[in-house]
Amino acid sequence: MVRQFRQQSSSSSVTARYVAFAVLSTIANFAVQAIVLQIAPWSSLMPSILAGTAAGFALKYVLDKKWIFFDRYTSHGEELSKVVLYGLFSVLTTLIFWGFEIAFWTIWKTELAKYTGGAIGLAIGYISKYTLDRKFVFKPGEA
Repeated sequence: MVRQFRQQSSSSSVTARYVAFAVLSTIANFAVQAIVLQIAPWSSLMPSILAGTAAGFALKYVLDKKWIFFDRYTSHGEELSKVVLYGLFSVLTTLIFWGFEIAFWTIWKTELAKYTGGAIGLAIGYISKYTLDRKFVFKPGEA
């Protein structure tokens, strides 16, 4: 079924799924953060951020693996390698996002500029992430 779905997927449907999965992983991240803060309101913000990031990352990885790149499981070692690379590329693209957001804020010092920079950084980051994941993590022809 996945193979048949893969063959019928157009670039616009892949793009729509990729955006939807980014939104879902963000919602999961924020939801887990809120849950952690409810469970342990005395703790610092960092445990909630780490838990939320882990939840969003795990969800996005599984969805991308199955429904964007149609990647099959091969072995524990291969899967670990994919998760590590996926994580490294996530960090790299997050730095792009933060860089644009901070640069726009620094230059124009307005909320609009900050969010505009963030949106540009996110777009560049997600396009870069997709390209890196396709080339190095979920290599075509290996699925």
